[in-house]
Amino acid sequence: MNPDIVKERKTATFDVEKLTHILDGGPEKTKRRREIETLVLSDPDFTGEDPNFLSRSERYDQAVRRSAQMILKMREYGIADPDEIYYYKSCVQTDRPEALDLHLGMFLPTLLNQATPEQMDHFFMPAWNLKIIGTYAQTEMGHGTHLRGLETTATYDPSTQQFVLNSPTVSSIKWWPGGLGKTSNHAIVLAQLYTLGNCHGLHAFIVPLRDLDTHKPLPGIVIGDIGPKFGFSEVDNGYLKLDNVRIPRENMLMKYSKVEPDGSYVKPPSDKLTYGTMVFIRSMIVGESARALSKACTIAIRYSTVRHQSEIRPGEPEPQILDYQAQQHKLFPLLATSYAFTFVGQYMRQMYNRITGDIQQGDFSEMPELHALSAGLKAFTTWTSNSGIEVCRMSCGGHGYSQSSGFPDIYVNFTPTCTYEGENTVMMLQTARYLVKSYRQVKAGQQLRGIVSYLNEAEHRRLQPQSVAARPTVVDINDLSSLVEVYKLRAAILVEMAAKSIQQELQRRKSQEDAWNNSAIDLVRASDAHCHYVVVKLFAEKLTEVGVTAIHSVLSTLALLYTLHGISNNSGDFLQAGLLTVPQVHLISVRIKELLSQLRPNAVALTDAFDYHDRKLNSVLGRYDGNVYENMFEWARKSPLNATEVHESFHKYLKPLRSKL
Repeated sequence: MNPDIVKERKTATFDVEKLTHILDGGPEKTKRRREIETLVLSDPDFTGEDPNFLSRSERYDQAVRRSAQMILKMREYGIADPDEIYYYKSCVQTDRPEALDLHLGMFLPTLLNQATPEQMDHFFMPAWNLKIIGTYAQTEMGHGTHLRGLETTATYDPSTQQFVLNSPTVSSIKWWPGGLGKTSNHAIVLAQLYTLGNCHGLHAFIVPLRDLDTHKPLPGIVIGDIGPKFGFSEVDNGYLKLDNVRIPRENMLMKYSKVEPDGSYVKPPSDKLTYGTMVFIRSMIVGESARALSKACTIAIRYSTVRHQSEIRPGEPEPQILDYQAQQHKLFPLLATSYAFTFVGQYMRQMYNRITGDIQQGDFSEMPELHALSAGLKAFTTWTSNSGIEVCRMSCGGHGYSQSSGFPDIYVNFTPTCTYEGENTVMMLQTARYLVKSYRQVKAGQQLRGIVSYLNEAEHRRLQPQSVAARPTVVDINDLSSLVEVYKLRAAILVEMAAKSIQQELQRRKSQEDAWNNSAIDLVRASDAHCHYVVVKLFAEKLTEVGVTAIHSVLSTLALLYTLHGISNNSGDFLQAGLLTVPQVHLISVRIKELLSQLRPNAVALTDAFDYHDRKLNSVLGRYDGNVYENMFEWARKSPLNATEVHESFHKYLKPLRSKL
């Protein structure tokens, strides 16, 4: 053990194990997660070469081999609970994506949510037993987030009771679905439904892609891998071109909408139901944002305690770089954000499960709110975590750039969340559409329920310039509930500003569409403020559930830091709205510095509470024992370039060059 990191752990003011229980959702969950981790990490079938030293084809092969072993062993151990499947899988692939992700994460859940009982009987068990390996083919080369623009067609033929699927243009080729290139033999394909001459919009169809025995593509199917990407080397993201592919009528997912044998169409009770799988994934991504950022923080903070550099006072030993205030200012707000997002992720899962239960009972009333909140929080958390991971990398200096640091893997595997399952700006605009609609309902005299109920308070403080002296200074910057109120008012004011911007555009005789587009910057700001308020509110509410005084104290410090740092970064909004004064903003800067000092003794313990095993963290810099330099040297020596003392290129090119010069 590195003595610096031993010393850090001794300064903790709280019981790390008890905080881990809170993050996991209870001591039983922690116990079970660790049992599963031990099962996997002690299993020789899941050892193998470091993927950093493998080719793309070898990485894909390694991931598929592990996935096959994983499925067998989960069946053997009776692991069927979704949380336990997630734990097991994340240990097997050490949080890297893999080819069966969409089969497990989208194909099976979509069947569960959108298939009829008869379809479940026909498709689910073969899919559960991997006779059917599925993916979710929505995105096309020419359209992604704009679902209504998708061009793939499914035309019903009443004479044969079949759908005929086609990719009518180059831009309609399905592009990006994970597992589509080489792994899957079926896909749930999102296509525009045509029947009796009418288009009924996007619907989901189960389309066989490959022969179940030979795995060769079926007639009319052109399929393959889209090539190397930023990351995701283990995944065969693919393309799919459909040419008059016929499937039975029963292959359209018909739990909510259906096509009768004669071609007549039965509408779904809600047009949002087809998006159920996406809402599920977006809710999960919020939790992924917390995990990715917390891993980056763990690596950066641990490394910052064992790395000594430069000097604060001349002649004294080089300090730990975590003793520099500037380093704390980079990392501690991100650590606080990791905790905030962890609690928001827990909330989103609970909310998704509750509303899904309501939908099963035929109650669709909360579907719009779930859709809007999952879209906005997906964008808010992924943008923040994505930039935060890069801050953590840079805070580790040159060594952060090495693949051994773990940062490149965390970054390239996380950054696509900003664009998949809905491009983030478009997600923010979808949330804004719900907020503006809610605002107008309040103006029309309706009372709102749920997370937007704060818009009911009709008399918000207006954005009219006032003299500083005239502004009431009722905000207590040390009181979290007072700060939650300020975030709420900021959100309400920015929603109102966006709605008024649209109104002003309409008064200039602009169309609804142009008015919306010309107000897009205001709308994104309003959504951002709404999501920020939700995160702050949920963090504050989580504190009321924590009964252990020492943990409550350290989490309160984190919550206050997260909240004040957010105000500091967006001070223009709060000042412009007259919610805070310039002296108060200055006091917040001073208070943030105090909070950094308060957190310093607990920094390593707060990362330990995330309880990442070294094999899962996969970082030389973030090792639990702090022995960075010895292990960095060992890791480098394993590079394939070091297999020989003299590389063949010397004899082929460099030595002959001498005689020519």
